[in-house]
Amino acid sequence: MRRKLLNSKAMPIIMAASMAMSLAACGPASNPPAQADPTTAPTEAPTEAPSTGTEPTEAPAESSDPYPVITDADGNPIDLGGIEITIRDWWTNPDDLLPENAKNDFDEEVANYRVWAQEKYNFKMTQTAISDWGSTPTDFVDYVTSGGDDNNYIWIVRDDPAIAQAMATGLMYDLSTLDCLDFTQPKFTSNLLHKQYTYKGGIYAMYTGLSEPRDGLFINETLLNDNNIDPDTIYDMQADGTWTWDKFTEIMDKIQQDTDNDGTNDIWGFTGNTGSFTADCVYSNGGEFIGSDSNGYVYKLEDPKTVEGLEFSAKVQTDYYMPRPEDAEWDYYKQEFLNGTVAFCCDGFYAGCSGSYFETTDFDMGFVMMPAGPQGKMVNCWSNNPVAIPGCYDADTAWKLAMAYNIWTEDVPGYEDYNGQVSRARSGNISARGCDETVPMMCEMEHGCIAYTGMVPGLEAGPTLIWNIGPGADVSAAIDGAAESWKTYINDANKGGN
Repeated sequence: MRRKLLNSKAMPIIMAASMAMSLAACGPASNPPAQADPTTAPTEAPTEAPSTGTEPTEAPAESSDPYPVITDADGNPIDLGGIEITIRDWWTNPDDLLPENAKNDFDEEVANYRVWAQEKYNFKMTQTAISDWGSTPTDFVDYVTSGGDDNNYIWIVRDDPAIAQAMATGLMYDLSTLDCLDFTQPKFTSNLLHKQYTYKGGIYAMYTGLSEPRDGLFINETLLNDNNIDPDTIYDMQADGTWTWDKFTEIMDKIQQDTDNDGTNDIWGFTGNTGSFTADCVYSNGGEFIGSDSNGYVYKLEDPKTVEGLEFSAKVQTDYYMPRPEDAEWDYYKQEFLNGTVAFCCDGFYAGCSGSYFETTDFDMGFVMMPAGPQGKMVNCWSNNPVAIPGCYDADTAWKLAMAYNIWTEDVPGYEDYNGQVSRARSGNISARGCDETVPMMCEMEHGCIAYTGMVPGLEAGPTLIWNIGPGADVSAAIDGAAESWKTYINDANKGGN
């Protein structure tokens, strides 16, 4: 059998995580699900992966091969034995990945390479939506705890308490044991997700290629121009490293105004996803909520850089944030920005892309990085979808899945430096400088970071702290209210696991 059932000691932990996620899917956010005790005995460790005798190396392409060929220790092309694999996510239509349906030259070349690779290395791979976004963590846990089935799945999951618990309890295969994966390769080091999913020396998820841009500031460039503020000056400051919190608030001071003297502002400085904004303020000041070192996770809420970031978020929301109308939904800010009376909106990059809610506006819309705090720099906290192999698979199956995924994600010659996120931005509603300057910066290592708030089982950063940082917030009180529970969760995470 190529599957192994997890040992009986692990089952209470696993089922608790699964049940917690089921409750989370239908319960209110203010009542986080109970988590299993991560100090309980771990699952059975995966057996060692088979070795090819040496790490696969790329041989010079033969005249009949349009791409470099990865060979085994004897110099023969890797043979994956006809294995059929499904990469399962919650968004892909597999027909979109066919060469004939490619949207541009890059997509067509990647699709052609993958057709060749499947024949060359004797495997079949498809990517398709099976779970949905909400059910994916529970589906993964349920699949692994049941011992799997006859399918060979590579799972794309997401940061979630159930996935953090799965990592800590052996439900995710330790990718560091597979000699076909080299995590010093640029395709892994350019996004650092494997570092985020490193736990007690093991690596439990991966991501390949440049990171997707995340949070930034959308700009109503028309509104700024109408009030004698040149949006190009913001891009210029971004380019020379002088785009700071102070410059951000200076612009909002100039533009926010009560034009008809009725006592209520008609133009506001800021709106957006305030939870994201609060986290971004911490990261842009060099702070962290949770750090990581050789001993595990580290409590960082009371670090001066973190505190200053939280205080800046509260100040911006107090002084410049367009008030939330009574009974409005949490995402009312989207329509408020579309109404054209707010200068800046904090939200994810995707919002300005084709098919999303800022795809069409009645004004020119720009996009810049979060400004730098006094102790930090312009930074984009990366959050990419983890790629995991179920921990119930045997070593041979896990090796073949990893090798196939490694092949599947190789750079296509001639496109090594291609950034598909720029093309994605250009197809949407982001200004030229936002597409050509901001988006590439957000993908660069210099301006990227990772966070560990989603990696500690049981810890819900939103309801316990971040959502409590709003207009007029008492930051010290908010930290005090979260401190003890955070320390407990972090301590438990560091004691438990494999």
